[in-house]
Amino acid sequence: MENQAVLYVVKDHVAFITLNEPDSRNALSSNIRKGLWEAFTRLRDDDTAKVAILTGTGKAFCAGANLKEFAENKIAVPDRNINPMLNRNIWVNKPVIAAVNGDALGGGFLMAQTCDLAIAAEKARFGMPEARWGRGAPWSVPLLHMIPQRIWMEMALTGQLITAERAYEIGLLNYVVPADELMEKAMELAQSIAAGAPLTITATHKMIYMATEMGRTAAWETADAIFEKVYESEDALEGPLSFKEKRPPNWKGR
Repeated sequence: MENQAVLYVVKDHVAFITLNEPDSRNALSSNIRKGLWEAFTRLRDDDTAKVAILTGTGKAFCAGANLKEFAENKIAVPDRNINPMLNRNIWVNKPVIAAVNGDALGGGFLMAQTCDLAIAAEKARFGMPEARWGRGAPWSVPLLHMIPQRIWMEMALTGQLITAERAYEIGLLNYVVPADELMEKAMELAQSIAAGAPLTITATHKMIYMATEMGRTAAWETADAIFEKVYESEDALEGPLSFKEKRPPNWKGR
């Protein structure tokens, strides 16, 4: 990728997607937005990558919208596709882990929300300060399935930031770790996912998102339909066989 605002590197089947404009706290400039579209599109089509880690360079994960650009370009109603939103306007169907190295505010908070798993450094903070600047947070809808309504309401109305520890307590994060252990923990999770049966990982990812769109009975029926092809695959026989023979499975993805 020529766009150095967002870096893309694959190692051991894990794609590292890194926001790389630390001087602006990785705010969502036009270059970063373009780079994210390119990176997520590449991830979707990259057969060498089974899972991704999204993080930032410098002291912030992402400070949100680049308000200077908004002011200069007189952006009132932003295009719905101004930013890539995983599983809304771009479907990757590979697990993405947010490794939140610092503040995740506004659109940066959105990115952390739309990732499938999230780990944060102890000093990271989260928030939606839009009410302070006359903007809005319609993108915060994923919080519906993540945190209680009253906490969502408080964050949106006050614009106050919450600590990583508070984010963990209310269910926004999987883990909080010291900053120097952040990428190690993210890689540990990523490798655990990458080692799994690929058809099962893909089907599980799809099932969980679809289940949030429907009632319990419909979700059961949908889950059964999604996993039918998984059960009919060679991998579905390889798993029990490898267990019986006490050896690592040889996944073929078919």
